[in-house]
Amino acid sequence: MLTISQLAAYAGVTVRAVRHYHRIGLLPEPDRDGSGYRTYDAAAVVRLIRIRTLADAGVPLARVQELLAAGPEDFADGVQEIDKTLRVEIRRLQNTRSRLARLAAGEHLALPQSVVDYLDRLRGLGVEERYIEMERDAWIMIAAQVPDSIDSVITRKHEELDDPDTVKLYSLLSGALDWPANDPRIVEVADIMERLMVRAVVAGHVGADDGIDDQFVDLLDSTAANSSPVAERLLEILEERGWRGWTRIERVPADRLNTELPSL
Repeated sequence: MLTISQLAAYAGVTVRAVRHYHRIGLLPEPDRDGSGYRTYDAAAVVRLIRIRTLADAGVPLARVQELLAAGPEDFADGVQEIDKTLRVEIRRLQNTRSRLARLAAGEHLALPQSVVDYLDRLRGLGVEERYIEMERDAWIMIAAQVPDSIDSVITRKHEELDDPDTVKLYSLLSGALDWPANDPRIVEVADIMERLMVRAVVAGHVGADDGIDDQFVDLLDSTAANSSPVAERLLEILEERGWRGWTRIERVPADRLNTELPSL
């Protein structure tokens, strides 16, 4: 007969594991002998080895008892079911690892790949990092509000970057965070933004349901306005011309649509 230490050694597990298997009912706990010790026979060694083998193979302990008691056919079915569950879990863990690897780049946190690619394109245009960080934070909020349509929104943003006016706008805004509120370049930015707004109206991109509620639009607009004195002054100029809104154009001045605006 074997002591618990000998049993554990023969089966290749720890004494702590044996006691755990006792507690959860996987391994029957023998009665004490006349000397007050619990002793184990060869059957306990065999059962413990089978338990260890199943556990090492990834079988959850909650299923080990079932498999130990199963016949050959039920055992095979049970193993296949567990294998299927493990494959699903492996895919989930692989996806998690891939996401963690992407998070090392910083911007993949809470952002879909389409937005990350767009921000990288802005970097390629020479837009400074401070401005990109502001855009990133706004896109994080937008992507959370409209996860199903964010990719189509970004597709349109890429199309806008094919417009020289948009590229010029980004080149100006990139350094605008340090401008004083009376910098004459603010008027140039307003002219470019107005031209882009007119084109958006003509293209039918204004007034469409964007899936974002008014309160969230107000949050984005106030965040932009408070980002710098330049942004606040820019909004004032556009409102003086009859335009209202930053994230979403709320009022379109009809008289401005037919006005020949300054070109680049």
